Amino acid sequence: MTIDVHAAPALTRPTVAEVFVHAAARIHQAAAGIWPSEPVLLDAHVPSVTGYVHRARVGDRVLYAKASILGVSLVSLLRGTRGSWPTVLQAQQEYEQRPDGLLVREAAQLRILSGLSGPQVCPVAGMRDGVIFTEAVPGPTLADLLLVMPERTRELMEQPLAELRPLHRPGAARRLDPAGAIGERSIAGTFQRKFNDAADTFVDDLGAERCNPETRAAVVELVRASASRLRGLRTTLPDPVGTSLAYGDLKPEHVVFPAGPDCRPVLLDPGLLRGSPMVDLAKLLSRTVLVLVAHRPGPAITRQILDGLALLALARAGHLSARERRPWLRHLLTLWLMDTLNITTTYLSAPAALPLPRLGAAVVDRALPLCLLVDAVSADLLDGGPGMGDRSLGRIAEVAA
Repeated sequence: MTIDVHAAPALTRPTVAEVFVHAAARIHQAAAGIWPSEPVLLDAHVPSVTGYVHRARVGDRVLYAKASILGVSLVSLLRGTRGSWPTVLQAQQEYEQRPDGLLVREAAQLRILSGLSGPQVCPVAGMRDGVIFTEAVPGPTLADLLLVMPERTRELMEQPLAELRPLHRPGAARRLDPAGAIGERSIAGTFQRKFNDAADTFVDDLGAERCNPETRAAVVELVRASASRLRGLRTTLPDPVGTSLAYGDLKPEHVVFPAGPDCRPVLLDPGLLRGSPMVDLAKLLSRTVLVLVAHRPGPAITRQILDGLALLALARAGHLSARERRPWLRHLLTLWLMDTLNITTTYLSAPAALPLPRLGAAVVDRALPLCLLVDAVSADLLDGGPGMGDRSLGRIAEVAA
């Protein structure tokens, strides 16, 4: 997801109506080009802050269609970072023909993954004119299962990570041309783009259309302080260059179990990039915490899920010595906080007219407690005292209560 910290004046920004009408028309046009003899019906719109997504019926098939405009998030586009709507439309004509378009790379990645022993991914049904069509994958998601089977948290979380073993092996990076990587979904890369030295305007505008003035003022100050700490912590992280691949966008709502929790899951929306397996673990933990914040399932279920997350992390660090575990945990928690701040500020930046997914609406509603969480844990990490992991779990439990 590409974010530009600079926004255009409101009067020159694209509107939600302009973007949605254009994207829906492009989906119809692309479908007609791929399946000229099949009727096309756009069914349910799928709220997203990244791209325009619609469930579509093409003949007797149920597909998901996704359109990307200039490869940037909808939030960034609607903030006017790519100019007025006529400017965007003109640039989009050229972008749709580029071989390195975001969804062109995503389709290529899905095809690469389908030829490996893992992970299982949703099949590509078609790709044309900047629109990707993928087969629908029915079944409960990891997020659904965690809430009804919290006692199986570690087991359920291990399943998608087990699917990623072929990617996490040393040397796996040779399977992906560097030009085919989706660095836009990198945790550290997104954080650096959003919270660089020129980010003051972006931070100042957080929640302008989503929060009351008192909450907004508190959130802005907390984000500013947390981002400053995390910029410093980021410089202490190990060199990310390696020979393994990260899935890049591993989220509980994108892990589907079509045959039930005891069978292999199917993963959606890859963002393959060269990186450590910790990138996938950090994003999975970060987004699972947001599921808890969104659903607030009660103290007992929350504690079971958090205990499962702790066991998962301990198992991943089991081969390390006691001395090595401390910097490993610091690295994991730093990536988790960066991802949480990335997505929280994206939701807060969304124009009021943009429909948010349930998770996004809940994050906006709980933005102040979430930002207090990031602020407190980032301060703990900077301090470097013992018990970082236990304190973090306790703070998460409070926010999810």
